[in-house]
Amino acid sequence: MIYEYTPKGTCSKQFIFDISDDIINSVEIKGGCPGNLKGISRILRGMKISEVIEDFDGVLCGNKGTSCPDQIAQALKKYQLHE
Repeated sequence: MIYEYTPKGTCSKQFIFDISDDIINSVEIKGGCPGNLKGISRILRGMKISEVIEDFDGVLCGNKGTSCPDQIAQALKKYQLHE
């Protein structure tokens, strides 16, 4: 299933997830810091949604109150609610 999410409070502009059976097949991140987000996208391949939420929820970027990893966790929480 393709799931799209617009993050809030970060430089990244859009997350596009491909998810099957609680496993992230891929994620495309538009905007933000290209090198870091390409790395995060590769790390997420094959991971369970619950593991990503546990690892990424609450990670902050400076004084923004959120980060790209935190917004990924928020996106996946929202996905679980509407699944």
